[in-house]
Amino acid sequence: MYTLVLVIHSWMRWVALAAGIGATVLAMRGSGSSGDSKLERWGMAFVSVLDLQLLLGLLLYLVLSPNMAEIRANFGAAMKDPVARFWAVEHITSMLLAVILAHVGRVLGRKAATPDSRRMKLFICFGIATVLMLLAIPWPGMRAGRPLFRF
Repeated sequence: MYTLVLVIHSWMRWVALAAGIGATVLAMRGSGSSGDSKLERWGMAFVSVLDLQLLLGLLLYLVLSPNMAEIRANFGAAMKDPVARFWAVEHITSMLLAVILAHVGRVLGRKAATPDSRRMKLFICFGIATVLMLLAIPWPGMRAGRPLFRF
C-alpha cells in the first residue's frame, strides 16, 4: 500500500505543477469572458489536485511511511539531520501553505469587485503557491532528492 500511494503522490505532482502553472499564466494573461471561464476551470483543477495531493501526503506522513514513523519516534534527532528535517518539517509546511494559498486565492477571486482585481488576486495566490511547490519538491540532486518519476 505504501509503495502504491507513494507512486501516485509522486506522479500527481506533475499534474499539480501543470495545473498551477496553467492557472497562474491564465490569471496573468486574462482575456475576457472566455479567458475567465478557462481560468475558473484551471483554478478548480489546481485546487482539486492539491487537495488530492494533500490527502495522499498526509496518508504517507501519518500512516504509511516507515521513514516518517522513525522520524516521529526520534523527532529531536531528526531535526539535526537535514534530510529528515526536510521531510518532517520543510516539505509538509511548504506544501500545506501552497494548498492554503490556492484555496484563499479562489475565495478572494470570487469576492473580487472587478475582473481585473479577480485575476490579480488569483495570479498572486496561485503564483506563490506554485513557487512554494517548486521549492518544496525533492528534486534529484538535493540532499533529500527523489527520482523525477517513480515506477
